[in-house]
Amino acid sequence: MSIIKHKYINNKSKYKLPKNKTKTHSLSKPINKKIKYGNKNLDDIINKRYIFISIFIIIFFLIILARLFKLQVLDHDIYEEKLAVATEKTIEGNSSPRGRIYDRNYKLLVDNQAKKTIYYKKEPGVTAKEEVSLAYIISDLIDVDYSKLSEYRLKNFYYVNNLEECRKKITNKEWGEYKKRKINDVDIQKLIFERITEEELSSYDDKDKETAYIYYLMNRGYSYAEKIIKNKDVTEKEYAMISENISSLHGFNTKLDWERIYLYGDTFKSILGSVSSDTQGIPEELASIYLDKGYSLDDRVGTSYLELQYEDYLKGTKPIYRIVGNNYELVSQGKRGNDIVLTIDIDLQKYLEDVLSWEVLSAKNEPNTRYYNRSFVVISNPNTGEILAMSGKQVRTNENGNREIVDYTPGVVTLPVTPGSIVKGASMLVGYKYGAIDIGSVQKDECIKIKNTPEKCSWRTMGDINDLYALRYSSNVYQYKIAIKVGNGTYRYNEPLKINTDAFNKYRDMYASFGLGVKTGIDLPVESLGYSGTSKLPGHLLDFSIGQYDTYTPIQLSQYINTLANGGTKYKPYLLKEVYAPSVNENDILGDLIYATEKEKMGTVDVDNKYMERVRLGFNQVITNGLGYGYMGYYNNSSGKTGTSQSFIDTDNDGKVDTETISSSFIGYSPSTNPKMSIVVVSPDISLPDAGYQSMITKRLSASMVNKFFEIYNN
Repeated sequence: MSIIKHKYINNKSKYKLPKNKTKTHSLSKPINKKIKYGNKNLDDIINKRYIFISIFIIIFFLIILARLFKLQVLDHDIYEEKLAVATEKTIEGNSSPRGRIYDRNYKLLVDNQAKKTIYYKKEPGVTAKEEVSLAYIISDLIDVDYSKLSEYRLKNFYYVNNLEECRKKITNKEWGEYKKRKINDVDIQKLIFERITEEELSSYDDKDKETAYIYYLMNRGYSYAEKIIKNKDVTEKEYAMISENISSLHGFNTKLDWERIYLYGDTFKSILGSVSSDTQGIPEELASIYLDKGYSLDDRVGTSYLELQYEDYLKGTKPIYRIVGNNYELVSQGKRGNDIVLTIDIDLQKYLEDVLSWEVLSAKNEPNTRYYNRSFVVISNPNTGEILAMSGKQVRTNENGNREIVDYTPGVVTLPVTPGSIVKGASMLVGYKYGAIDIGSVQKDECIKIKNTPEKCSWRTMGDINDLYALRYSSNVYQYKIAIKVGNGTYRYNEPLKINTDAFNKYRDMYASFGLGVKTGIDLPVESLGYSGTSKLPGHLLDFSIGQYDTYTPIQLSQYINTLANGGTKYKPYLLKEVYAPSVNENDILGDLIYATEKEKMGTVDVDNKYMERVRLGFNQVITNGLGYGYMGYYNNSSGKTGTSQSFIDTDNDGKVDTETISSSFIGYSPSTNPKMSIVVVSPDISLPDAGYQSMITKRLSASMVNKFFEIYNN
């Protein structure tokens, strides 16, 4: 206390008490006076904050309790379901039926047909011995073709039935190596199989072998998957016997599976494509593609052409099951695939295939057709690129020595041919574009000769002719002289000819703008490009200008004539018109529209429109009063171009061409203005050169199909 007083005494000049106030206050007594914080008491502030925090905590815990109540009581079933999905194993069932395929007029082409199926789905905990017993029971209930039972499968069946005896076939030394992990289970089984004798297997009769095959079918593939035991020629009795005894035939069951059916038989079937069978699964050559997309090896998939091309649309959605204990619960129902509608008119297609088959077989009976065996036809819409009909047919001699017709429609997109004079429309446009000729230019049609080469002539000498006459009567020489000028060459009879090799690029660029020498992009999984010559000799440029150098597929020729027919726009050819979801209403053919193909412009021809119209006029004159008269049937208000070309073939299959032949071709469209259709006909190797007779099958095919088209579409 004295220290404090001393402090005050020594600092009295600094701390002065007010007058009339005494220093009676002592530190030993509490100060009862309330401390103020601003204009408020501190205790009031603390009390209010305490109340606020208490209310907040109460509300917070109420929210937590409400949330827990919702999770544990109200949403209990929902989260139980999610937990089950997250923790329990799910598996997919067999492939659901694929989508249907229709023609452009919504006529059904490909559908699914139910077929009775007996299958096995292994139950958990079933032993191999129990499966053998089941197989014997099943063999008494159904008949199974066991001709595919291999020796290995029979040995496996013997091994399962005689496990202890088979293990005795392994020596003590070998068991020692097994314990030392020098050999494994696979090696042991291999040794046992090698030591199972023919005598031991001979103890099995036909019933045992049938049972062995059933046992094999029960155990192939994944253990959890459904195994098809029988799905062909299943009798009503067999189906009923299995269905009525499901409870005692543990794992065996029946169902209605599906298979593709073709309502128009083999018509267009090769391009519709194929689907793998329920026993085949994914073919080895397509395995990597489909596995990358999440498929299983035993899935049924499209394996060729349209079924392969539009697998993503056509495939069904497989049912999904959850494994719960020893049972399977359906999680989601399987669904049929989407339906696709093609651009093909099946009535026109069927007529084409019938006519083509007849004409090819008939032509083979004509003179000078020793090496002829096939023709191709493509009919399309030049304003969109839609394929309306296409087919190829081939005649061959069967084992009995008789001639028969086989389908060769894939050749439309895979078989390059020498086109001949039908390319002269594009060649003429090269001349216009690079100033070698102009509208009405006159040149003399005469045989030309380059030193050390044979003469090159037209099919007849025509004298002075203009561009239209050259197209109408298919002058080769007119095109030769254009090519020489495009190559900046100077021609003198029987002297060497030099050209600027860049002329090849000028021709190829023009041809490509029409679709020649490049892939068309047609919606099929395969398409060939054709042959493109590499020589830059002047004579080969002349050959190029008349279609005697590079080769093109019929579908490329179709894109070419379509581009000319519509005035210079190259459209992508296509077969898919629309995609629809499966109908949910039995009264509706199709469900909701998913996709509709729009025409795809791939480019335009880079020439003045007046030159395009000039070539179109020349093509019209070919039909009205030129070499193409009659090729467009009754419809002379059409345009087109004939073609005859030299071809070379390998007649003895030694890998070397050895025989010269003549090929015939035609391209056309109708009407000449605002065309509705175009046609391509190609008949390779129709005759031998200078033989005095050439079949007119190309003309007959073209005329017949044009007449049929307008019979259908003018009504």
